Amino acid sequence: MKSIPYGKQSISKEDIEAVVQTLTSDFLTQGPKVAEFESAFAEYIGCSYAVAVTNGTAALHLCAMALNVKEGINVITSPITFVASANCVRYCGGNIYFADIDPETFLIDEKKVVELINSKPKGFFSGIIPVDFAGLPANLEKIKEIALQNNLWIIEDACHAPGGFFTDLKGTKQNCGNGVFADLAIFSFHPVKHIATGEGGMITTNSKELYDKLLLLRTHGITKQPELMNENHGGWYYEMQELGYNYRISDLLCALGLSQLKRADQLLAKRKQIAEKYNSAFRDNKNIKIQNPSIQEGHAFHLYIIQVKDRLGLYNHLKQSNIFAQVHYIPVHTMPYYQTLGCKNGDFPLAEAYYDECLSLPMYPTLTSQEQEFVINQVKDFTNR
Repeated sequence: MKSIPYGKQSISKEDIEAVVQTLTSDFLTQGPKVAEFESAFAEYIGCSYAVAVTNGTAALHLCAMALNVKEGINVITSPITFVASANCVRYCGGNIYFADIDPETFLIDEKKVVELINSKPKGFFSGIIPVDFAGLPANLEKIKEIALQNNLWIIEDACHAPGGFFTDLKGTKQNCGNGVFADLAIFSFHPVKHIATGEGGMITTNSKELYDKLLLLRTHGITKQPELMNENHGGWYYEMQELGYNYRISDLLCALGLSQLKRADQLLAKRKQIAEKYNSAFRDNKNIKIQNPSIQEGHAFHLYIIQVKDRLGLYNHLKQSNIFAQVHYIPVHTMPYYQTLGCKNGDFPLAEAYYDECLSLPMYPTLTSQEQEFVINQVKDFTNR
């Protein structure tokens, strides 16, 4: 059996042709494909505006800047996420606080969020960054209720969840990142994600004000729009109005993203099919815990995570069979950097208990039925000993 990674891109002949067409066009960057990708992605998600950037981390950083995060600003997020969800606040000088997870969903626990808010003076917190972890949508309707009660903004970290959704209390389907509940949302187009551009990210919003600010910050804080400038010396003139960054994405990457987006639903359907097979294999195994299957209707399945008592043993057993599982994630509050800021082991016991047992199994659209059966059998072989 050949090597089976935990995640892998799916590149089609059409993807290659799309990139080649752009490579032979007049624009490699700052051309029409960027706007095309933004427009198509906004339509796919169901939001008003989309801003394409270099990667998901840049997207988070720009969101924090657009929402005026600075020294003295306090923000809440989950400890079970990639470090960028917290780092974006630190980049701007703000302070990050963690709320523990729900052990059934692995998502930030709204009750813990309320407890954290109530433990501080009124107005202490400015925002919250919920994470659609593994592809399971956070309960943004409940989080929005909490945000409104406490005057908080919301950045939805939807890096794992393009195509994911939940059904709100009115029975309406709400796509991850559609801007109905969050002020801003972000996505990643890393090769193991649903839509691959190599590197890349997207910010979505329904706010024209935030959209305009993001466009400015994405390109050094520079504008060339005459109606926005203080002066105008001629057609060459531009003004740097804020301290921004070079977080532009190229036309080459957007051409690949556009092509991938055309297959997004097809690839997502395959992920769900793989997840259903894993669920069927593991749901009655007393030695394996899975993310609660009863809440998986709108799951986008970037990851398929199980929990076992001997995680290291299973990891090594799979590796010996050429199956390269992964761990998502080491709790952010246990990282040495965040411990220098006052975090310590034991602060979030549910996140730490989750980490001690979690393992991400192979999950990608080109995983064959034979390969998945091999993975399942190897997991069962170890856990049923």
